[in-house]
Amino acid sequence: MSAYMIVQLEITDQEGFNEYIKLVVPQIHAYGGRYIVRGAPHENLEGEWDPGRLIVFEFPSLEAIHEFYGSEEYQPLIPIRERSANSVLTVVDGYDDAGPA
Repeated sequence: MSAYMIVQLEITDQEGFNEYIKLVVPQIHAYGGRYIVRGAPHENLEGEWDPGRLIVFEFPSLEAIHEFYGSEEYQPLIPIRERSANSVLTVVDGYDDAGPA
């Protein structure tokens, strides 16, 4: 079942963040991830929420997200992201409406 990583992002150093993006995109793809939402404008229909820049990735599973995040390839990229952006990363399992087998 697919799982999703939702990222709330405020870029504080565009040049540094560009370096991060160049390095992280191949890693995301290597673990089966793909962009679903990539900073597109959003609109609140109800309530108040301003996540700033919002990014959503789809991965094959929660396990794939954890493998990506914990990988030795990604670990050196975390400090680059932390230096160039304020971010909140949230993961959630997708919904399988197939019902009982």
